[in-house]
Amino acid sequence: MMEQREQLFVSYNEEIKKMQQLARDHSRKIIEENQSLRTELEHKRKELDERSQQLNRMANQNNFDKRKLEEEKKRNATKNSSLELAEKEQRKADENVLRLVEEHKREKEDALKKILQLEKQLDAKQKLELEIQQLKGQLQVMQHMGGEEDSTVKQKMEELTSELNEKIEEMEDMEALNQTLIVKERKSNDELQEAKKELISGLTDMLTRQTVIGIKRMGEIDEKPFQVACKRKFAKGDAEYQAAVLSSKWQDELKNPEWHPFKIVTVGDLTCRRCFERMMRS
Repeated sequence: MMEQREQLFVSYNEEIKKMQQLARDHSRKIIEENQSLRTELEHKRKELDERSQQLNRMANQNNFDKRKLEEEKKRNATKNSSLELAEKEQRKADENVLRLVEEHKREKEDALKKILQLEKQLDAKQKLELEIQQLKGQLQVMQHMGGEEDSTVKQKMEELTSELNEKIEEMEDMEALNQTLIVKERKSNDELQEAKKELISGLTDMLTRQTVIGIKRMGEIDEKPFQVACKRKFAKGDAEYQAAVLSSKWQDELKNPEWHPFKIVTVGDLTCRRCFERMMRS
């Protein structure tokens, strides 16, 4: 019984650690992307401010065409409006990140509560089992002693039998309650995971709508080929995570101007192009 309890806790702790690690990795990735976007927005803001100041100085000069100046001001105002929309979307993304972090924190607290609850239930079950065995032993002793004609012994045996039946019924009720709690817990966990997926999906949509609000991020990696490749190589549960890690690594490499993913290899009269083995092994 103690070995089963130990195995239960070890298995449960491993699952909790894995869930928390995935949640932390995902949160860290989202926070890093948000930081990059904030830096980009701040840079755009400074550029627009400098341009506005330059236009104001040029407006004071007689040799600058007034009509072109007004058109430039309008274009600058339009860009500024788009930037404000981008900042608004960024604030929404930040709020969603905070909500996601709080959700992960709550999941961790719930997991700890589950462990304590399981421990209490296991202790109560073991206590009941021990009491039932003790009552059975006492009844067997009295039966072997005989004396069923003795009214005192007979009454004691009836009391023990009644108490034994109550303990067995209590044990059955506890097992039924545990099964009900397990079903409810699974349903609640499924609902929680669905809500988390919706939150992450909404956050992802926010982070990929920069073209609509006037900020276009060039050179973005398409994650679909990575997902297809990882589904062939990894188990279903790990494929999505591995695809995200691999595409993120390639996205970082694209920012390096010295990086070249392909090289020309000549074999005899044939010339072919192949990807660096280092990245393919990743």
